[in-house]
Amino acid sequence: MAKEQQPHWSDILKRRLAKSQKDERSDEEMKAEETELFTKYYTEWKGGGDRDKSYKNIPRFYYRLPAEDEVLLQKLREESRAVFLQRKSRELLDNEELQNLWFLLDKHQVPPVSGEEAMISYEAYLQVGEKAGPKCKKFFTARVYAKLLHSDPYGRISIMQFFNYVMRKVWLHQTRIGLSLYDVAGQGHLRESDLENYILELIPTLPQLDGLEKSFYSFYVCTAVRKFFFFLDPLRTGKIKIQDILACSFLDDLLELRDEELSKESQESNWFSAPSALRVYGQYLNLDKDHNGMLSKEELSRYGTATLTSVFLDRVFQECLTYDGEMDYKTYLDFVLALENRKEPAAIQYIFKLLDMENRGYLNVFSLNYFFRAIQEQMKLHGQEPVSFQDVKDEIFDMVKPKDPFRITLQDLVNSCQGDTVTSILIDLNGFWTYENREVLVANDNDSSNTADLDDT
Repeated sequence: MAKEQQPHWSDILKRRLAKSQKDERSDEEMKAEETELFTKYYTEWKGGGDRDKSYKNIPRFYYRLPAEDEVLLQKLREESRAVFLQRKSRELLDNEELQNLWFLLDKHQVPPVSGEEAMISYEAYLQVGEKAGPKCKKFFTARVYAKLLHSDPYGRISIMQFFNYVMRKVWLHQTRIGLSLYDVAGQGHLRESDLENYILELIPTLPQLDGLEKSFYSFYVCTAVRKFFFFLDPLRTGKIKIQDILACSFLDDLLELRDEELSKESQESNWFSAPSALRVYGQYLNLDKDHNGMLSKEELSRYGTATLTSVFLDRVFQECLTYDGEMDYKTYLDFVLALENRKEPAAIQYIFKLLDMENRGYLNVFSLNYFFRAIQEQMKLHGQEPVSFQDVKDEIFDMVKPKDPFRITLQDLVNSCQGDTVTSILIDLNGFWTYENREVLVANDNDSSNTADLDDT
């Protein structure tokens, strides 16, 4: 079969010239077409060709959580999270690798010793980083070195400080992974029940809690969990970010109970210790005179020194969760945490809400007078001459120095660092008496210390 002959290029050129001569469009039409074609090709070149479909270029950032009836999707999500956490756990340094790191650091220390601290230079630091393995690479950066560099004249860092830094980072990641295992929703926060499960399973690993009877476990867990939620969930959402748990000192206090030789003083000051938990629960049982497991207003009035005003206690039972007008243990724990930590913003917020009767967001002269009148009445009952409200009011405003001279907001109280003093003056006769006689108490303390010094000599 004969090969079909292709037209010569000169014939093609002649045909195109003839066609262009037949084009009868006006200059405006040809210019409009040229502009249209230019716009089309330029837009495509810039990457915005099809505006209606541009959303396809946006990466997906939202993934719907499986519904309760989507069992397969839920199981898939749980398994994938478990695999992810296991992989993250394997990326952490184990005890053997930490020991090897310490050996390498000690081997590469650079003299002279600073005090009793072994030091390492940046060059030796980089050498250790190359030998320590891929897991350690993230710790051997210029940023980490600069962070630990202080006043050494040779530009070195302390080996111990660096190793402690690595240990702290490893511990934080281990703890985060451990907490994430209890994050049922997988959203980076723990609900109350999640944290309860975590602490309940942690109890057997804490030697300082060996003496607790299993029947007390539920009360201990409730006591421990309330501290986390009282301070880390001020909006009462019912959940806490895992990051917030790691950032605060509460977990350190809880894990401090691993120390078998923890001093008695440390145990008494640690909210999570067995003596502290038993003390709080014992106080609750002592207040519960009718042994119904709940506290009435009359029973709660004997709390502490029994000098809280009835007006304040009325507000407690109006605002806090009660059952048939009585308070349960969980609500009591919030009450105790607020009164035992009056300097903390969360505690000031708790008490401020009770003082702010009309929910206006501020305290005015009327609010202050309303609560201080109950202090004056208690003073009369104790045979004392009531102090003038005007004097107390002026002192409170002088202490707080609010932005508005006629009202005190929660932020004013927190910023003034006098929130504990102001709230004590308004709700507790003993607190007011302590404030009113502060100069005498200070003088007595000084006399006592001077006497002790003389006895020593």
